[in-house]
Amino acid sequence: MKKINRIVGLDIGTTKVCAIIAEISAEGPPKIVGIGNATSEGLFQGVVVNLESTIKSVRKAVEEAQLMSATTVTDVYLGIAGEHIKSLNSKGVVAISNSDGEITKIDVERVIDSAKAIKLPTDRQIIHAIPQKYIVDEQKGIKDPIGMSGSRLEAEVHLVTGAITYVKNLAKGVEKAGLNVKGFILQPLASSYATLSEDEKKLGVVVLDIGGGTTDIAIFTDESIRFTGSVAIAGEMVTQDISKVFGISYEQAEIAKRKHGVADKTTVSEKDFIEIPGLNNRPTKKISLYELSSVIEARIKELFQHSLEQMQRSPDFDHLHAGLVLTGGGSILPGIENVAREVFEMEVVKGLPQKFVGLSDVAKSPVFATGVGLVLYGSELERNGISFWEQEEEKKPVAITPEKEKTVTETQKPVPPKPEGETKTEDGESFEKISDESFIDKIIRYLKYFF
Repeated sequence: MKKINRIVGLDIGTTKVCAIIAEISAEGPPKIVGIGNATSEGLFQGVVVNLESTIKSVRKAVEEAQLMSATTVTDVYLGIAGEHIKSLNSKGVVAISNSDGEITKIDVERVIDSAKAIKLPTDRQIIHAIPQKYIVDEQKGIKDPIGMSGSRLEAEVHLVTGAITYVKNLAKGVEKAGLNVKGFILQPLASSYATLSEDEKKLGVVVLDIGGGTTDIAIFTDESIRFTGSVAIAGEMVTQDISKVFGISYEQAEIAKRKHGVADKTTVSEKDFIEIPGLNNRPTKKISLYELSSVIEARIKELFQHSLEQMQRSPDFDHLHAGLVLTGGGSILPGIENVAREVFEMEVVKGLPQKFVGLSDVAKSPVFATGVGLVLYGSELERNGISFWEQEEEKKPVAITPEKEKTVTETQKPVPPKPEGETKTEDGESFEKISDESFIDKIIRYLKYFF
């Protein structure tokens, strides 16, 4: 009899909390058996602003998913996003430790640690350290150097950092809801896991995940993540614009957007109208669909313009041969692809979650891209038997800085501390080297197995 495990992807956004429960076995794609949604009342642009409301929303979403799946869960894989997330590309280099020059898993771990040994502000921590490519001596473009021979190993690594307090508060809200956080993943990365093919990542593609509070960006080229970013304009601001322009409640504005909203006003007739109940017993309002769409289009264009400015910071922007993939709840607006093509001047498609079975009629919506991506990521982790938190213990005996390495391998005697060195990002910005690892750095371990 096949052993079946259940895992949960928990997407906590500004406007909604989504919990997805999936069954996984040794073979085959994950089977989604439960989906729960709740209104998110404790976050603003990806940041917890009301802990008790966050706890309540998380409990409601998870309970709904448990009811649908007829099961109880305790462990979740948690998505993280927001304007506090910052990224950079860094490089690391180490000497091969084996006398025969063969590169091992330990060498790979050491070079990644070297790349992430940068001094950050005291209020920030590294969340992800994602290898992009390796260089063995002078041989470039290597994806997996283990087993190769050489004397020097270099790594190009994408680092994602976040504000310590924001990460802790998000985790605290989940834990106080009675759940255990098994791992974190950046939301646009999770969305890309669910919506992108390997061919798209190879050709060069950008994922634009339009949520309620933020729009998140991830650029891939040569099968590797190259850039991540965030814009503080998303679906919630569209609703606020409708509410203010037409003098209707936020709730009525959201209904108007969902039922009648169109992102491309050229597809709407100026003769069509809808009626919206007035505020506090005021008369019903008659609103032109063309005017409604004009308000939506203006904000969506602003969102895309700010996203474009972020993307153009990446040196890989001119290599996006597979174009742009729109996903997230904000991407379901009819006509949004037309506006995106106009602004970005590239091929645009809508990204639907894939690579799973089960509740496909429900889950194959851009709304669930992050949640499905978290489940897919978690299933790979579980199948490989990798414990997210155990990686720290495995690494304790391993020297992670050039100074310590030299002490062990060359002299075998105590050596006075050397001055801190430097490492540089791809943009040439210098950071001080550090050798200490923080508690939250544990969460990077698992990504080495998938990216």
